[in-house]
Amino acid sequence: MGDVAVGARSGQGGEEPRGRSAGPGDPDAGHAAFSGDDGRAVEDGGVNEDGTRTDGQGPDGPEHGRPKKQQRSFWKELPILIGIALVLALLIKTFLVQAFSIPSDSMQNTLQRGDRVLVDKLTPWFGSEPERGEVVVFHDPDNWLAGEPTPDPNALQKALSFIGLMPSAEEKDLIKRVIGVGGDTVECKGTGPLTVNGKALNEPFVYPGNTPCSQDDQGGQFKVKVPEGHIWVMGDHRQNSRDSRYNTADKNQGFVPVDKVVGRAVVIAWPINRWTNLPVPDTFDQPGLNTQAQDAAALTVAPPALALAGAVPFVLWRRRRA
Repeated sequence: MGDVAVGARSGQGGEEPRGRSAGPGDPDAGHAAFSGDDGRAVEDGGVNEDGTRTDGQGPDGPEHGRPKKQQRSFWKELPILIGIALVLALLIKTFLVQAFSIPSDSMQNTLQRGDRVLVDKLTPWFGSEPERGEVVVFHDPDNWLAGEPTPDPNALQKALSFIGLMPSAEEKDLIKRVIGVGGDTVECKGTGPLTVNGKALNEPFVYPGNTPCSQDDQGGQFKVKVPEGHIWVMGDHRQNSRDSRYNTADKNQGFVPVDKVVGRAVVIAWPINRWTNLPVPDTFDQPGLNTQAQDAAALTVAPPALALAGAVPFVLWRRRRA
C-alpha cells in the first residue's frame, strides 16, 4: 500500500519521489505515505524518543517550559546604575573635561567671577601643548596664590568636586591667557601694544579702560624670552591680574612649566545666559608671529603627520578588499 502512495505521488508532474519505496519487509512502510511535502510536518513537528516534541511546543517548550527569569526590580538596579555613573564621571573628570570656577576678576571681561568653565584635559594626553591665545588652567607654579583666601567646602561639595560634578574648590589653580610659548620674545613698552617676536598684538579682549601694558616698576615693563617647555601668561584685566609679569622673582622667573597646565578652557558652561566658547583671537594667527626655529619645528612634524593621514584611508581600503 505504501508503494502505491509513493507511485501516485511521483506520477504528478513527473517529479522524482522524495521518499524511498517500501518493500514488503520494510519497517518504515507504514510511514511511506508521509514522504514528500508531508514529510516536512514530521521534521517540523516531530517527536523525540523521550516523548517531547521537536518544535518546542511540548512540556519543555516556551508555552509550558521552564519559568522565565524574573527581571530585577528598579530599586535593586538603581545602586548599580549610580555606581556606573560615578565611575564614568570620575573617568571623564580625569581624562576628558573638568569644571572649574572663576574666583577672581583677573580675566574680565572674557570671564566673570563665578563663571564655570569646562577645561579640555584630553588633548594634552596626546602630546598637545598650549598655544598662544588659549585660555588655560594651570596649577600654581610657585606660590602665586600666597595670601589668597582658601575656600572651605563641605563634605558634599568635596565629594562632587572629586568626581567632577562640581568645580574644584581645594586645588590651587589659576586661569590666564597664553601670550608666549617656548622660543618667543614678549615685550611691553609704555602702555603698549604688547609685542610677540616683534609683532604688535591687537587685543580687543583686554578689559575696557585698561592698557595692554602697565606703566609701573613692579613688572609692568618687561622684555623676556620664553624658555622651551614653558609659557608666558597674562590676564585680560591687565591692571588687575597677578600673572607672569609680577612673579618674575619665583623659581621659574614668572614662566609657567607646560607640565603644570591642566588643560585649555573651551566653554563657559554656567550661568546659562553666559554660555559661549572661548576661541583663540585672530591676532595670534597673524603671519610672521612664529620664529624661524618654530617654523622649522613645524615643518619637521608636518611630513610624518601628513603621511599618517594619507595612510589611514589606504589601510581601510585594503582591509575592506580583504
